[in-house]
Amino acid sequence: MKYLKRIADKQLALKLEAFGAVQIKGPKWCGKTTTAEMQAASVIKMQDPDRREGYLASARTKPSLLLKGETPRLIDEWQVAPVLWDAVRHAVDERRMRGQFILTGSTVIEDKDGEIQHTGTGRISPLSMYPMSLYESLESNGTVSIRQLFDEPDVDIDGLTSNLSVEELIFSACRGGWPASLDTMTDEAKLLIARDYLNVICDEDISRIDGRHRNPSLARLILRTYARNLCSVAKKTSMLSDISIEMEGTAMSTFDDYVDVLERLFVLEDLEAWNPAIRSKTSIRTGKKRCFTDPSIAVAVLGATPQRLELDLNTFGFVFECLCFRDLRVYSQALGGSLSYYRDRTGLEADAVLHLEDGRYALIECKLGSREIEDAAKHLLEIKRLVQEANARNEHSKLREPDLLMVLTGGEMAYTRTDGVKVIPIGCLKD
Repeated sequence: MKYLKRIADKQLALKLEAFGAVQIKGPKWCGKTTTAEMQAASVIKMQDPDRREGYLASARTKPSLLLKGETPRLIDEWQVAPVLWDAVRHAVDERRMRGQFILTGSTVIEDKDGEIQHTGTGRISPLSMYPMSLYESLESNGTVSIRQLFDEPDVDIDGLTSNLSVEELIFSACRGGWPASLDTMTDEAKLLIARDYLNVICDEDISRIDGRHRNPSLARLILRTYARNLCSVAKKTSMLSDISIEMEGTAMSTFDDYVDVLERLFVLEDLEAWNPAIRSKTSIRTGKKRCFTDPSIAVAVLGATPQRLELDLNTFGFVFECLCFRDLRVYSQALGGSLSYYRDRTGLEADAVLHLEDGRYALIECKLGSREIEDAAKHLLEIKRLVQEANARNEHSKLREPDLLMVLTGGEMAYTRTDGVKVIPIGCLKD
């Protein structure tokens, strides 16, 4: 399969130029190793079954032996031998050269045995990767750039069109952004990849991550309640009640443990709340918005198919929002930004808030159909008005007004409304 360029390629090259080592982290099968190999001069794969025991013996005895090789040297699944972290950090200090190592891993480890003594700050720079965005999988034509929208607010986007039909968008969400699913195979085979990913996570990885046995059935129940509450601010207590219907006696501590592991495996990634002081009398929702790293996981958990979702666009609306979050996370990272959401108890919301490092931000609503665009635009404009009112009340501590108001849709055409809100098909978007 031909390598499709990733947005992380440029980020990796830049970090190798600036730091001694880079740690690429993200869900398994999202392409971390392949992306790293594109820039690595030598590779060692810690989970190679023919060499694993030898590698582990070297790590226990003299870990520096595993660091010998042309640089940048890729150490894949380094967390198999956590002592390598400090070995890499020490080697970076000793060599005093940049671009020495790339570390990849599909789990966040809990260093209970104290094998990692130092954080790696200033030596090992983290880089997150996600399953492929629509732009990376060549399904978005990239005619609308988020960077350009920020830098050139008056850029003309009117008439730019997406190549994705709603049916194609549904299939893309069900298939997911897994690089392997883009190889030449039948559509039915492509859909199997996300389902197999789910089975591996529940049956193997959830226990293998730290050697503690966990119940695959309970893992599936927790993922199912996440999928049922996809992109909502569901409370843990209500999610636990949902689980208890089928598995009585599940404690909150058990629920938290499973969710923590699923987050460390990069299966779940909730969206944090943005909490600006713009309403003096209305409480802002601060709970996390429940989300997966890729929409295909939610689809697999629900046992849904493209055909079923074509007949249930209400459910697909939540899956579409999850797809938008995945792509926005990829694009925002390329811009040095981050993602959150806004919602208060009156129902006023912005599905996503994209923050840049320099303080600029965009308010974003994700709406599958054109009928919802009007209400979405009203929400965004109302939040902007509230910011302006808050600034008028407090001259000494002003909030920045939103730099961009955007409605992401599953439609075909991009345009700017007379009120300044940008309506953009997800099939046109890129970083």
